[in-house]
Amino acid sequence: MELVRKTTILFPPDLHRHLCRIARQRRVSMGRLVREACEARYGGVSAEERLEAARELALLALPVGSVASMKRESTPRPKDLVR
Repeated sequence: MELVRKTTILFPPDLHRHLCRIARQRRVSMGRLVREACEARYGGVSAEERLEAARELALLALPVGSVASMKRESTPRPKDLVR
């Protein structure tokens, strides 16, 4: 990610201490913590772009089995668990 803009944000002392503690626990910088929070909340992709991506996914013809067959494939039979 290319960082090209600098912004100064003023936090109340309690919030600043809280964010510092989280950043330390996660071993990331305060800047990265705030950027990730902003991306999670406001996103970098517009609603229309997300809808278009969903439309494209819906058009894919993937080899997918029925729900019942996928459950059989992903859940072991009881006799396979006992040896």
